[in-house]
Amino acid sequence: MTQPTVIRRVPDTFHPFRVLDAYSCIGGATKGIKRAIPGVHVTGIDIQAQPDYCGDAFHQGDAIDFIRAHGHEFDFIHASPPCQGEGAPTKGTNRARNTAIGRTYPRLIAPTRAALEATGRPYVIENVPGSEVRKDIRLCGEQFGLAVLMHRYFELGGWTTAQPAHPRHRGYVRGWRHGEYRDGPYVAAYGAGGGKATVQEIRDAKRIDWSTDHRRLREALPPAYTEWIARAWLATRTPALEVAA
Repeated sequence: MTQPTVIRRVPDTFHPFRVLDAYSCIGGATKGIKRAIPGVHVTGIDIQAQPDYCGDAFHQGDAIDFIRAHGHEFDFIHASPPCQGEGAPTKGTNRARNTAIGRTYPRLIAPTRAALEATGRPYVIENVPGSEVRKDIRLCGEQFGLAVLMHRYFELGGWTTAQPAHPRHRGYVRGWRHGEYRDGPYVAAYGAGGGKATVQEIRDAKRIDWSTDHRRLREALPPAYTEWIARAWLATRTPALEVAA
């Protein structure tokens, strides 16, 4: 007697996903993605050498060129273009001073988006408030119980998910501001001096334990953010079908 065909749903977590972390820095985004997707292979690309990068493979070079050449080879792409030229202070309060001293910053969101769209792959672009990313999702350290606020926006390409609730902040960011010192439950994980966070404070606040580079720790995205993003993306995928006789 012929046995009936059995169709079993196979969770996506069994698929060997390949993810690209563009503008990876030390891999804050990479670490979150690896926590969210068992067995995932994450490749980092950054214009600077990143000896502390925590992923599976790393390429030093131009992120946009790499996306154009290889982006189609990945299941999902995360991109964090440099934010120095994107934030509100650079465009507003600091604009005149930067112009006076001839300081300029690259504006990479638009060309990064164009390169990502050309791959046909689902992607996310992360950046700061005041940037030109579409504000599909906003994440904050308080949503994950972190000792850093660090509001970031995420533009979703080729997929969508709901905005999570944004809990009320528990107090101030600790440090000096306009000549006044304020204490609070969050550290200032940017700059130096004036009560800004130390290396160990940033490591603890962002839950990053694989680097002691102060500048790169300041730049790194807390892994909790991309762990949430990767889980949300994974939830949108249709489970694969495995057919057995």
